[in-house]
Amino acid sequence: MPAPSHKNFGLKFSLNDPRWGRDAQDDTGPNQNQDGRKPNEGPPDLDQLWRDFNQRLNRLFGGRGSHGGGEGGGFSPDPRGASIGIALFAVVVVILWFISGFFIVQEGQTGVVLTFGKYSHLAPPGFNWRWPYPIQSSEIVNVSQVRTVEMGYRSSLRNKQPQEALMLTDDENIVDIQFAVQYTLKNAPDWVFSNRDPEDTVRQVAESAIREVVGHNKMDFVLYEGREKIALDVGQLMQKVLDSYKSGVQVTNVTMQGVQPPEQVQAAFDDAVKAGQDRERLKNEGQAYANDVIPKARGAASRLLQEAEAYRSRIVATAQGDASRFKQVLSAYQKAPAVTRERMYLETMQQIFSNTTKLMIESKGGNNLLYLPLDKLIAQTNADAARAKATAPAGSNSGSAQDSGGASSVTPPDLPRQGDARSREDRDSRDREGR
Repeated sequence: MPAPSHKNFGLKFSLNDPRWGRDAQDDTGPNQNQDGRKPNEGPPDLDQLWRDFNQRLNRLFGGRGSHGGGEGGGFSPDPRGASIGIALFAVVVVILWFISGFFIVQEGQTGVVLTFGKYSHLAPPGFNWRWPYPIQSSEIVNVSQVRTVEMGYRSSLRNKQPQEALMLTDDENIVDIQFAVQYTLKNAPDWVFSNRDPEDTVRQVAESAIREVVGHNKMDFVLYEGREKIALDVGQLMQKVLDSYKSGVQVTNVTMQGVQPPEQVQAAFDDAVKAGQDRERLKNEGQAYANDVIPKARGAASRLLQEAEAYRSRIVATAQGDASRFKQVLSAYQKAPAVTRERMYLETMQQIFSNTTKLMIESKGGNNLLYLPLDKLIAQTNADAARAKATAPAGSNSGSAQDSGGASSVTPPDLPRQGDARSREDRDSRDREGR
C-alpha cells in the first residue's frame, strides 16, 4: 500500500471513547505520548499514522482491533455494523444522485432534456428536475439571443475575406460584397439535433444564397439601386433553405455592409462612374435647353401661322368687300352715271384730303382769313411716323426717322387756284349737260 501524504484527514477521535473497546492508556506506555512516540523524538512516522487511521476506521464500522505483538494488529469485522455502515453510505450516494438531477434554466433560455440520448421534452425557464445521469441529461439553449454571421469580413470591414466577398454577377462582372445575417432560434431541438454544426450551416447557407441572388442581377443593379432588394431576397432564400434543413433558425435581418468593385479595378471603375455622371449631366443640360427652346419655337411658329391666317382672312375679306362694293357702284352707275360719278369724285377727294397734311391755298384774290390747324397736323404727322416706325423692319428705322422728321415741319403747300377750280366746275357741268 502506498504511503499516505502529509494531509490532515479532519478526523479526531477520543481515545477514552468506549467504542474503541479500551482505555487510551492501552496504546501509550509511561514513556510515550498519545502519538506513540517519546517526548524528545521528532515528528511521527507516516507509516504509523497510516496504521492508526486504518484502525480507527475499522473501529468506526464495528470492528475489533488486536493490539498484540503484530505490526498492524489483527482485524475482526462485525457483520451487523458493517451492513449498517454500507447501507448508510448507499443512502447518501442515492440522495446525492437524485440531487444531481436538479438544474436551473434562465429566462430567455430553454432546456432540452434527453432520455438515454434521445430527445424527451423541453424544460421551461426556472427550477427543473430530470432523472440524473445516465438516465437523462439536459442541454441549455439560449433561444432569445440574436446571433450574427459575418460574410466577407470579420469584426471590421477592413478585415476582408476575399474568398467569401468576391462574387460574379449576371453580366460577368466581379463585385466585392460584405454583409451580415442576424438570426434567432425558433426550435431548440432542431438546432441541437438536426445539424452537426448549426452555426457553420447558417454560414454556408448565407454564402450560397448571396451568390445565387447576385448571379441573377446586373452589376449596376447590385452596386446602386438594388441593395435593399438583394438583402430582402437573400433573407427569404436563406429562410427557405434553412427550413428545408430543419435547422430551427429564424432569419431576422440581412444587412449589406459594403458593395463595391474589387480593389484591383477600383480606380478604373471610379473613372467610369465619373464619365457616366458627366454623360448624364450633359444629357440633362441638353434636355433642359431643348425644353426651353422648343416650346418657344413652337409658340413662335403658332403665332406666325395665326398671323398668316389672320392676314389671309383679312385680305380675302377685303377683296370680297371691294368686289361687292364695286358691283354696287356699278349698279348705281348704270342707273345714274352723272350722280354716281360726282359722288365717287367727292368720296375720293374726301379720302385723299383726310389722309394728307398738305393744303392747297389760292394765293390770288380774296382777303379771306385762313385758319391752319397746325397743332392737329403736327400730332397727326407724329402719329403716322410712330406707326410707320413700329411696322417697319429694323433696317428701315433710319429712313422712317428721316421721313417723320421731315414731316414734322409742316409747310403749307400751294393751294389750287380759283380759276382752275372754276374751270373744273364748268367742265363738269358741260359733261353733265352732254349726258
